[in-house]
Amino acid sequence: MAKKITKALIPAAGFGTRFLPQTKAMPKEMLPIVDKPVIQYVVEEIVDSGIEDIIIVTGANKRAIEDHFDTPNEDLVQNLLNGNKTEILNEIKRISDMANFIYIRQKGPYGNGTPILAGESVIKDEPFAVLWGDEFISADPPRLKQMIDVHDKLGGIVISGVEIKNKKELSRYGIADLEPVDGNVFKIKSIVEKPDPDLAPSNIATHGAYILPPEIFSALHRVQPGKSGEIWLVDAINLLRDEGMPVYAVVVDNATYYDTGNKLDYLKTVVEHAIKHEDLGEDFIKYLKSLNLN
Repeated sequence: MAKKITKALIPAAGFGTRFLPQTKAMPKEMLPIVDKPVIQYVVEEIVDSGIEDIIIVTGANKRAIEDHFDTPNEDLVQNLLNGNKTEILNEIKRISDMANFIYIRQKGPYGNGTPILAGESVIKDEPFAVLWGDEFISADPPRLKQMIDVHDKLGGIVISGVEIKNKKELSRYGIADLEPVDGNVFKIKSIVEKPDPDLAPSNIATHGAYILPPEIFSALHRVQPGKSGEIWLVDAINLLRDEGMPVYAVVVDNATYYDTGNKLDYLKTVVEHAIKHEDLGEDFIKYLKSLNLN
């Protein structure tokens, strides 16, 4: 039996350059999806998957993330009580009580392996989950829960898989060469980064969420840095795979992927969630229908 997953790490130290000047002083992970920031959707997925210890790796100008998940200040609480806004008050209290949050400031070279290494002293010898802070997946059951179930049975490294339906978009992702295991679970033979769509080994992108063994830290220390000294997670995963560690992809069932790391997809995500919003959806749909888009 694989060791139980009890911790998740969220890298949230990027500069958000694609959203400047908005992200000059505000973390990209705090961009609102109607009335909730992106990173809250990520945290809720982790909590709904049964994990309560969450490590957020931050950088400069990221204090707003800590403030968001902190206990609400007394002035705000009193203001909401005075306005009989108990529903909103209960919601912001729920946010701070969702999980045990640990914050680590990222240090080291560029590359998405660096924030993983930042969590080594906290995670130590446990397997753990990693989810990026600027994208999320809506799924039932949650994506991470589906991945944990696979890890409980098979161990190894588990990566979430997303079916890319538009062939032209295959060149945006790392695309997996897969070997069937059982149902929506596949063994990853290799990952081709941003392939020519006509040469892609499949239409399954592997990214967004990972379950990693503690051996990943040793691998990250051992991989050769790329140009400009970057440390990349995929290089460490490939190293462990070459040393015999099995790597699996879980093509997430009942999933909708929301990439909020670029402006166009972020706006699409906001519109889709506004349409489905319990209080705003009906009026927002009427507004959209009233627009002259020709």
